[in-house]
Amino acid sequence: MRPKVLFVCIHNSARSQMAEAFLKQLAGDRFDVYSAGITAGALNPYVVAAMKEIGYNIEANVTKTVFDRAIAENEYEYVITVCEESDAQPCPIFPTRGVRLNWHFADPSQFKGSGDEIIARVRDVRDQIKAQVERWCSTISNR
Repeated sequence: MRPKVLFVCIHNSARSQMAEAFLKQLAGDRFDVYSAGITAGALNPYVVAAMKEIGYNIEANVTKTVFDRAIAENEYEYVITVCEESDAQPCPIFPTRGVRLNWHFADPSQFKGSGDEIIARVRDVRDQIKAQVERWCSTISNR
């Protein structure tokens, strides 16, 4: 049985969706990968566009909450929160017996400015998340 990984953020609309997509692509043969939020939001259209630019189509993804049966009934070996530490919203806590990690990324739903300015900031967050997932995969493979 493969270890289960859950990425959690506030609305499951951006950061956790990107992290899930990257881990599924990079190590989906080694992990069962999920994402969820404390509440379900709508997928962030800038995130969908930024992911599509690099070959990831997440537009059909459905946002989920940690209370959805498919999420809540699992026990996870890794629960990774992907919130911004300085964000005014609390970073969610999901009970697990497994390893709990906190990766801090800016929240794309809070970005302001023109469409070009927002998508540029989303690309930065996307690239940070991808790099973090890649680093994590390389450390996990060494265990």
